[in-house]
Amino acid sequence: MSKKTTLAALALIMAGGFGLWSVTSGNVNQTLAPVSSAVAQETAPAADVPAIEVKDMTLGPVDAKVTVIEYASYTCPHCATFHANVFKDLKKDYIDTGKIHFIYREVYFDRYGLWASMVARCGGDMKYFGVQEMLYKDVQTWAGSDDPNVVVGNLKKIGRTAGMDDAQLDACMQDGAMAQAMVDRFEASMKEHDVQGTPTLVINGTKHSNMTYAEMKTILDAELAK
Repeated sequence: MSKKTTLAALALIMAGGFGLWSVTSGNVNQTLAPVSSAVAQETAPAADVPAIEVKDMTLGPVDAKVTVIEYASYTCPHCATFHANVFKDLKKDYIDTGKIHFIYREVYFDRYGLWASMVARCGGDMKYFGVQEMLYKDVQTWAGSDDPNVVVGNLKKIGRTAGMDDAQLDACMQDGAMAQAMVDRFEASMKEHDVQGTPTLVINGTKHSNMTYAEMKTILDAELAK
C-alpha cells in the first residue's frame, strides 16, 4: 500500500465524532480491510520528525524456544472468541510457565479497533494486557454503537477502570502522530507475514489460521520437543 492516511484528522474524530469511516463493529468479519484503504484522504509528505516507536506487546521470556505471534483486531468477534477460549489456557500453560515468548500485534479493521489499541497502549506495558482482557470481554458493549462519541466514552470508561485519568486518555486518543505510526507499523507487519485475516498465528515462523486450544497445544508441544 503506497497511500498514506490522514491520521491527524483522525485525532479530531475522537473528540468531535466526525466520521471518516462508515464501518462499524457489527460489520466486521475475518477478511482484512486495513484502515488506510478506508480513509478518503491522502496526506502530503510528512516533515522530518523523529520516528515514533510502536513496540510489540509481549509476554514470556524473549529467549524461549518457541515464539508465538498473534495478529488480531479488537473489533474482530473471532479474536474475542479466541481470547475467551484459547488464550487464557495458552497463558496459563505456556506463557506463565516460561515455555513460549508471546507477541501480540494489532490489526486495524476500522477506527474503533485503532482507538481501542490506543487506549490499551495508553497505560504502558504493565497495563496493556489487562486492558486487552477488558476490551475482548466486553467488545459488544463498548463497540456496539454507531455513534463514535459513544464509543470514545465507552473506551475511556475502560481506561479509567484500568487506572488512567481523563487527561491521560485524552492525550493518548488525540495523538495523531502515534496513530499514524501505529498504522504504518500495522501495514509493515501485515506484509511481513502476509496476514489476510484475524486471528492469524505465527508459531516459530510458520503461519496458521484460527484454531482450538487442543490444536494449538499439539503444535506447541511438537515445537518444544524438537
